[in-house]
Amino acid sequence: MPADTVSVTGWGRTAPTNARVIRPRTYEEAAAAVRGCGTRGGIPRGLGRAYGDAAQNAGGAVIDMTALDRVHAIDADGGTVLCDAGVSLHCLMQVLLPLGWFVPVTPGTRHVTVGGAIGADIHGKNHHVSGAFSRHVLSFELLTADGEIRTVSRGTPLFDATAGGMGLTGLILTATLQLLPVETSLMSVDTERAADLDDVMDRLTATDHRYRYSVAWIDLLARGAATGRAVLTRGDHAPLDTLRAGTRAYRDPLAFRPARLPSPPALFPEGLLTRRSVGLFNEFWYRKAPRARAGELQSISAFFHPLDGVPHWNRVYGRGGFVQYQFVVGHGQEEALRRIVERISQRRCPSFLAVLKRFGDADPGWLSFPVPGWTLALDIPARLPGLGAFLDELDEEVAAAGGRVYLAKDSRLRPELLAAMYPRVADFRALRAEADPRGVFTSDLSRRLGL
Repeated sequence: MPADTVSVTGWGRTAPTNARVIRPRTYEEAAAAVRGCGTRGGIPRGLGRAYGDAAQNAGGAVIDMTALDRVHAIDADGGTVLCDAGVSLHCLMQVLLPLGWFVPVTPGTRHVTVGGAIGADIHGKNHHVSGAFSRHVLSFELLTADGEIRTVSRGTPLFDATAGGMGLTGLILTATLQLLPVETSLMSVDTERAADLDDVMDRLTATDHRYRYSVAWIDLLARGAATGRAVLTRGDHAPLDTLRAGTRAYRDPLAFRPARLPSPPALFPEGLLTRRSVGLFNEFWYRKAPRARAGELQSISAFFHPLDGVPHWNRVYGRGGFVQYQFVVGHGQEEALRRIVERISQRRCPSFLAVLKRFGDADPGWLSFPVPGWTLALDIPARLPGLGAFLDELDEEVAAAGGRVYLAKDSRLRPELLAAMYPRVADFRALRAEADPRGVFTSDLSRRLGL
């Protein structure tokens, strides 16, 4: 099998560590990779979009699953697909959209694998309606530490430990997914501006039930009466009868043509993302948004994955990389959310990628992130002075409010807060101890948090 010892990092480009990267091309080679991990164990890895250290393993093995990328079977009538874990959501969209089907949940990038989507139990703009990714997984095949391949169905402990388990229960080899029917590859989108945080929360609470997809971009540099001002973007898949006859879209309503822009340079100049430059961008972004616009047609890629059009956009933060901090607090904890937003605003964190969403019902995964409530995600340059101590304080506030941070984006949470944030972590540890007593599956994240 191809294997190289290289520096491995998350999408945030912080805390790189050296690991032996193994690239199995068959299920037999995947089993051999697990057997040959060595004393430091191994961790599966997809397309590297976990922001922190979940898919790193210092001094050990990282098992790159992207060569296992076959779509095995599609039920075009029932709307299911059986595919390898290394298949990306981008590939599924290319294959499924022409057949009138869409992935049930997509995050802000389509460049994630199905295995990674299950391991991180990803969520999207439709969580208030559809839940997280694992809710649409009918079953998967899991290569466990003892070398056995198990078919794992919903409602079993192993399923609930694997969904959100960050690759620590085994290698997902294949998965069967339930899909979403669509008539076009376009979205019908409503956009409006909100004056402050209370305004945006009121609008999301009152109207989210009308939309399958809902999100708000938040200006975290705005202060005073404008604290938390936002641009709301809500929408649904456009039906065929909304397309104008004779147009290119009408002639080919299920076409998937994502745009692609040049990559930023590998050595992006340091110091460009300052409070002033980000403040100017935020002002422009807020002012350019319409006060209210309904029914705009947008492509799937523009609505869901605007940053995918810029390959390696994570380079814009320079050599120091960035931290994506995402937390959720429950309904009834709006005051905690207000305090956190105000603290971020007063701290003048230069974040131009900040989004607020409402989560629906909790998902069954023991380490799945979403719980009913409010989630805020923001990108912050990692070299911002005092950032670590500031985020530690936010962690304390989130935990005190009964909330949690997202492990797929974490690279710095203190282990003593994990049990408060994830009450089923003891069950997860117990299952791991029984199923993998030698610690075959391990990662920088699992060592840091004692998983």
